[in-house]
Amino acid sequence: MQRVYLDHAATTPVDQEVVETMNPYFSEKFGNPSSIYSLGREAQKALDRAREQVAQLLNAAPEEIIFTSGGSESDNQAIKAVAFNFSEKGKHIITTEIEHHAVLHTCKYLEKKHGFEVTYLPVDKYGLVDPQRLKDELRDDTILVSIIFANNEIGTIQPVKELALAVENHGAYFHTDAVQAFGTVDIDLDSLPVDLLSLSAHKIYGPKGIGALYVRKGTKISPLVHGGAQERKLRAGTENVPAVVGFGKACELSQRYREERNTKIKTLRKRLLDGIMENIDEVILNGHPQRRLPNNINVCFKYVEGESLLLNLDMVGIAASSGSACTSGSLEASHVLLAVGLSQEVAHGSLRLTLGKDTTEDEIDYTVKELVPIVEKLRDMSPLYSE
Repeated sequence: MQRVYLDHAATTPVDQEVVETMNPYFSEKFGNPSSIYSLGREAQKALDRAREQVAQLLNAAPEEIIFTSGGSESDNQAIKAVAFNFSEKGKHIITTEIEHHAVLHTCKYLEKKHGFEVTYLPVDKYGLVDPQRLKDELRDDTILVSIIFANNEIGTIQPVKELALAVENHGAYFHTDAVQAFGTVDIDLDSLPVDLLSLSAHKIYGPKGIGALYVRKGTKISPLVHGGAQERKLRAGTENVPAVVGFGKACELSQRYREERNTKIKTLRKRLLDGIMENIDEVILNGHPQRRLPNNINVCFKYVEGESLLLNLDMVGIAASSGSACTSGSLEASHVLLAVGLSQEVAHGSLRLTLGKDTTEDEIDYTVKELVPIVEKLRDMSPLYSE
């Protein structure tokens, strides 16, 4: 049986070059970066180099990069730090209905436990936020705006520059969760007026458990984790040197091969989407048709239940998703698909296929070949379809 991995939005395999770069820091170069002797200094030098590699991919300064355990921690720190630091100025936060749960659940926590007021901006049928609507919702007590750069489920890329410019002269901080966009979309923080930006390594062929928070110079935030002076006193704890080194290498490779990878992946994505649309009826493409991540396809098959679809695909060796990996196992319809106007019934029939740098034409053709009879079989079992 052929094995096909089409869930790169959930995680990616670690690049072999990344593994080879990390390996020495598990053993012979195992020093603590806070130690002053040579072994520690060697580890610190590796951290500095990785910080430069991450910063280069963003056109940022190395000292603006704070290493964390991943995108969720970065989102939490960005939002909570601004909220608690500036609560005397105001307790109003603006975000959107289609954020990753690391943002949405943090905002709900601030509402419930700390008396903050959160405005959840609606999106259009493609998942786009209207910059004018954002402007209209800004208030004197607004201290933070958090809007996802590219949606992890439907792949829609927001007009982040326009949104950030709408906030720039207000005085509120602007944060964006760029976990899905980073390494794929060109992000130039020298020209993009973003104050805080969240990153994760395992979406760009780096290791799990390591991410970063970009903090623009002059942005005042406080740590979530106390206990040491690491990461400019903003994230206590001995640094995960092997993972940081791997993150840096993954950024270097992403910068080197991004255009080449994107060109290949877009071609394969078109082949896959065309195959689906030409061979299966009553399919809805979710997200913006052009302003979307190059590797993302999110579709809904009417009269099909998403979990059954995933299980049947797995039986023929195809790994896919019905949405965010953080909500797998949930029986609720995707909050993102409901926000773009789909009904509960249709949203339950969603399938997210996300391609990677090593995806092949043969894998795409195999997926279409297997998907068509699976959808037909599941529809034949559906009383709604027969009606």
